[in-house]
Amino acid sequence: MASSAPNATLPLFYNGIQPLSSQLHASWKSRPLDMQPILATQHAIPLTVEEFAVAQRHYPIVFSVGDNAVPLALMGLNEGINVFAEAEGNAPDIYVPAYVRRYPFMLAKLRPDAEELSLCFDPSSGNIGQFEDGQPLFDGETPSQTTQAILQFCEQFEQAGARTNLFMEEVRKAGLLMDGEVTVQPSDADQPFVYRGFQMIDEAKVQELRGDELRKMNQSGLLALIYAHLFSLPLIKDVFAKQMSQGKVPAQQPAAQA
Repeated sequence: MASSAPNATLPLFYNGIQPLSSQLHASWKSRPLDMQPILATQHAIPLTVEEFAVAQRHYPIVFSVGDNAVPLALMGLNEGINVFAEAEGNAPDIYVPAYVRRYPFMLAKLRPDAEELSLCFDPSSGNIGQFEDGQPLFDGETPSQTTQAILQFCEQFEQAGARTNLFMEEVRKAGLLMDGEVTVQPSDADQPFVYRGFQMIDEAKVQELRGDELRKMNQSGLLALIYAHLFSLPLIKDVFAKQMSQGKVPAQQPAAQA
């Protein structure tokens, strides 16, 4: 969830990172960005804990695999498929994660040893440049109101990312994560579709927690986040139904013969 330095592995969506400069980009402008082409091929998008309450009404919230798991908005059950990305307009007719809305901007360290974060952008996005139309990024050498609003949003995203990291640390410490598996049996299919490759919270382990642990989680807001995740999981079958109706469910492979 944390931002990466320009010379590190780039985060999802970003093809490059360039610091925004009043000297180099004094006359540049920002135009609205059509995210549809990017979203159409992304089936899972990072979420922050601040978004769980609203996101769990729209799509499943799961966690990535590995030790450094992050929350994900699951918008498709197969790589390269987003069942919500075909709505007309610049964004799906659902809650759009903050991770998407901050693009092509982000805060990043200009050097690995730097302490401060700088406002950067992806120069390949196509919506930032020397255009005749659009919102100016600078007023002379001073950041414009547009840039100030972008900076504030990116700062809020970083703060939410830090709180998300703390949530994940507590979940791991409590041993609540387990490998996820969902089985969907369409009425017209001979075999069920089985989906893996994600993590979820083990509800049985939550129910086994001691009273003092539950009270602490409830007081910190952790318990509400856990149940927002759990309440969202039935939507996996809704995502499957959307894939089926859109003809995006991969053909099943024949079962291996003994």
